[in-house]
Amino acid sequence: MASVTSLTASVHQHLADALASALPEADGVDPLLRRSDRADFQANGILALAKKAKANPRELATQVVSEVVTGDVIKDIEVSGPGFLNITVTDKAITENLAARAADEDGRLGVPYTENPGTTVIDYAQPNVAKEMHVGHLRSAVIGDSVVQLLEFTGETVVRRHHIGDWGTQFGMLIQYLDEHPHELDHKSSEVSGEEAMSNLDRLYKAARRKFDADEEFKTRARRRVVDLQAGDPHTLAMWQKFVDESKIYFFSVFEKLDMEIRDPDIVGESGYNDMLAETCRLLEESGVAVRSEGALCVFFDDIKGPDGNPVPLIVQKSDGGYGYAATDLSAIRDRVFNLKANSLIYVVDARQSLHFKMVFETARKAGWLNDDVKAYQLAFGTVLGKDGKPFKTREGETVRLVDLLDEAIDRATAVVREKDTQGQLSDEEIAERGAQVGIGAVKYADLSTSANRDYKFDLDQMVSLNGDTSVYLQYAYARIQSILRKAGDVRPAAHPELELHAAERALGLHVDAFAETVAEAAREYAPHKMAAYLYQLASLYTSFYDKCPVLKAETPEQVENRLFLCDVTARTLHQGMALLGIRTPERL
Repeated sequence: MASVTSLTASVHQHLADALASALPEADGVDPLLRRSDRADFQANGILALAKKAKANPRELATQVVSEVVTGDVIKDIEVSGPGFLNITVTDKAITENLAARAADEDGRLGVPYTENPGTTVIDYAQPNVAKEMHVGHLRSAVIGDSVVQLLEFTGETVVRRHHIGDWGTQFGMLIQYLDEHPHELDHKSSEVSGEEAMSNLDRLYKAARRKFDADEEFKTRARRRVVDLQAGDPHTLAMWQKFVDESKIYFFSVFEKLDMEIRDPDIVGESGYNDMLAETCRLLEESGVAVRSEGALCVFFDDIKGPDGNPVPLIVQKSDGGYGYAATDLSAIRDRVFNLKANSLIYVVDARQSLHFKMVFETARKAGWLNDDVKAYQLAFGTVLGKDGKPFKTREGETVRLVDLLDEAIDRATAVVREKDTQGQLSDEEIAERGAQVGIGAVKYADLSTSANRDYKFDLDQMVSLNGDTSVYLQYAYARIQSILRKAGDVRPAAHPELELHAAERALGLHVDAFAETVAEAAREYAPHKMAAYLYQLASLYTSFYDKCPVLKAETPEQVENRLFLCDVTARTLHQGMALLGIRTPERL
């Protein structure tokens, strides 16, 4: 089905036409339309236009008003203050617009696809092989997954990439120990849980570390293993692959708990670019982008200097011939631009790595791999803090395990669901399922409702609260609507454009209509927090509507159907918006 023109766009077009009629040189000028608490919309563009035309702004505004066509869309327009325009739309336009969105057979609520979509590679959810995932891994995964959903919904071709840490000198110690104790990663059964896989890796790592620190001969053998690994020795690679495979069992179990789809082909770790490293260095050196300095291959920048005033280089290849993160990241850019044909590269990475990525991107631009048509962007995120405002740690000062954090969120949410089920309508299995959906949703929403570049406090008590800006509040709003629709029985939702709307109905309808514009803005700016803010306001407006406008006990059958229709289209908008944040909306709570 074709996309639905929003009321904002319709009013904008009416004003643009009136501006062009009143002042021909204003053709194409933006009337600067926005939502207002004084009317449905306010236009502020006439002030700047009058100044440019050396006209009286209020007189020009009055002239524009006389040219505006009222009737089907615009009910009333008046001049306010020095030349603002306050616009009220008709009740009929609100209801008809929502009816058109509800009739979208694709279930997109009339949201258009973006013009000229491209290909975006998004790098997110980057755990390390043979290491436990901790709270620091949460934001990259949750933010990245939501941006993927937003971009795909708008029609962008999205290539997911999970740049896991699966290479480096630390594997020499692990591989050597496993070679000498070949059954350490054997499984007692065919079904292995993520916890068991992580336990195996943790046990092996600790044993290998003890031997490495205590046995000089083992340390020497382990260091030789690094050379064998980098040289591609088949036996050493086979040992290394065991660590990768065991880690993936664990990774997939954590991401499944997070209710995220992580596909194996999308996992291309540091090792995936090994064959490109030498050529990347050659291309940079031959082009003069990188130069040799004290034996290392470096890129220098005019605007990046250390505290001592000396240039801080990006080291692409060390003086001993080894490759660092820069060589891998630059090779990944080459692969994503030239093989995957990406127009945009997004890196959902901790803000503390901003200098590294600034240098990597600038190097890629100097080399011609990035340009005006192919851009890279670091979607930098802040730190997860505890209630005390300090980086989130256990009482013992250890980094919080991600699995423990998620399990506690699910336990807290399950208790809330059980407490709210006062009539015993849910089975134990349903309570457990809803508890997981509410708990994981609470964790995700707390993260996504904060602008990515800001730190936020991890407070489970607040996250699972039924009040305030929480996912639980939104989920209960959705479940409440489903309950009303079930109670309606044979009475079906139906739009009645001829009916006059209550102020709470108008406010809700106008906000539902803004969904498409919010999706476009959140996708364009890689800003899930804007979608979260929209949904919280939607749930709040629905609560106001619910309090002020009886649905099943409305005055006439037509009003009952129309209010059921408003309920239904609100629920569908909540459901789709929450899905774009990666959050479930249970039918019953």
